[in-house]
Amino acid sequence: MPAPRTYPAGVTSWVDLEVAELDTARDFYGGLFGWTFTQATPDSAPFRYLVAQLDGQDVAGLGTPLKEREGPPQWTTYVAVDDADATVALVESRGGSVVDAPGDAGEGGRSALCADPEGVRFGLWQARRRLGSQVTNVPGAWNFSDLHSADPEGAPAFYSAVFGWEVADLGFARLIRRPGYGDHLASTTDPTIRERQAEISAPPGFADAIGWVVQLDADETPHWHVSFTVADRDAVAETAERLGGTVIGTRDTDWTLEALIADPVGARFTASQFEPDGT
Repeated sequence: MPAPRTYPAGVTSWVDLEVAELDTARDFYGGLFGWTFTQATPDSAPFRYLVAQLDGQDVAGLGTPLKEREGPPQWTTYVAVDDADATVALVESRGGSVVDAPGDAGEGGRSALCADPEGVRFGLWQARRRLGSQVTNVPGAWNFSDLHSADPEGAPAFYSAVFGWEVADLGFARLIRRPGYGDHLASTTDPTIRERQAEISAPPGFADAIGWVVQLDADETPHWHVSFTVADRDAVAETAERLGGTVIGTRDTDWTLEALIADPVGARFTASQFEPDGT
């Protein structure tokens, strides 16, 4: 067994989706990404929470909501923290708000749901037994979470104050970095990260990358947007529609072939095929 993947404080570490139609979401994502599921909650619990896995390794979560949320379902991105309660206080002191107060998630860890000053929801995860996503950046696994903001220049200041993030303007988008994350990866689960990124001429500091900040599209509201890695964008888009999803649009960048997809219950995500220079 490989060593478990760990996440330093301030690094995005987990994604999950709350939906009332849990079985519909399970069948869709299982068919699309090859996920299998284990139930993390006891049968007596007032809600259900499923941990999605690839080859037996945790990749994401699906659960039923404990309370009604406004708007359509959205994937939630969690940031690793050492102390959820202390971080909640810092969130509030910097102009954010608390949506769900910190609470224990069984033996897995302690979580909270917050919102930034723009109203964008994000989670906090203080890991115990469940350390975060154990497989990333392979087909069927989480790739990046990006902040879609009406104020891409100003919005990151809140996160920098709370989590120590740095944001670099690369021209085509703003890269979110957690300084020291690349060193952590190199010393734990990804010893060749810098050599591998040098081979593809990745932007400076990309080993510390945890996401991007991008300008909202006209039909969007501010949110944290989740991307999953796929081997074949077009094949996944076709499968998504066969399984009851909707392909909203596609685009090709210098690095990726992407499809924006809505699942059968309305939650949006991006399927991203890594193709440098469109090759």
